[in-house]
Amino acid sequence: MKAKEIRSLSKEDLNVKLEELKKERIKLNAQISTGTTPKSPGQVREVKKNIARILTILTEKSKEVDNKT
Repeated sequence: MKAKEIRSLSKEDLNVKLEELKKERIKLNAQISTGTTPKSPGQVREVKKNIARILTILTEKSKEVDNKT
């Protein structure tokens, strides 16, 4: 996901997407720990980056609300 796509989502949608990505990361880590290789090696990195992007944008949105009050 691109940051532009993530910014267009609401906070509720971002939280749902964050939970989905965390579950996916757990599955990928379980695959790696059991010795099987994931479909693509870069998938783990991409999931981690998407989680970080969502968390960053959630933080930005919460600061915007704080600054307006």
